Amino acid sequence: MKPAQIQTFFATLAAANPQPQTELEFASVFELLAAVLLSAQATDVSVNKATRSLFLVANTPKKMLDLGLEGLEGYIKTIGLYHSKAKHLLQTCQMLIDQHGGQVPRTREALEALPGVGRKTANVVLNVAFGEPTMAVDTHIFRVSNRTGLAPGKTPLAVEQALLKRIPQAFLVDAHHWLILHGRYVCQARKPRCWQCAVAPCCDFSPKTQSG
Repeated sequence: MKPAQIQTFFATLAAANPQPQTELEFASVFELLAAVLLSAQATDVSVNKATRSLFLVANTPKKMLDLGLEGLEGYIKTIGLYHSKAKHLLQTCQMLIDQHGGQVPRTREALEALPGVGRKTANVVLNVAFGEPTMAVDTHIFRVSNRTGLAPGKTPLAVEQALLKRIPQAFLVDAHHWLILHGRYVCQARKPRCWQCAVAPCCDFSPKTQSG
């Protein structure tokens, strides 16, 4: 995909969805961090179902710790890998209290030092909570970047670095939302919905799939 096509690609996505948002539900930076931690290898829908009840009783690190492991697991047992996620979330809550005054830190290094928080989770928090132009490369972004020719790469990190170089500055802050949503609903894994795709003219994928 050439620079002019990349400009058109994002301008088209931006026109269709000027203020894209994460589909995870949260009311604070801590709730966002917890939701993203829980969302690894799980759908946003499944995480939202669990956290709607969880955040009513535990919306701070202290309240989360007060639940204990069994109490927390009771709220998130419908989410995949819930046992290890519960353990990591409680460890993270303890570190937030001990090292950060109960607040979510604003640096990548401090975020990635939290149990269960990897580069992708840190990027989501930095972008969504603090407005930084980071690129959280999940399976959707990885697929869209490679399939379309936007930012081909063999690893998530390679794709992340390519995206940060190739996406025009004006679109960087919102780009990861547009790409995730595009991959989730249009440029799907098994059969991309090319016949419904507004950015198909910019895309290198061939042959384009047809309806039916």
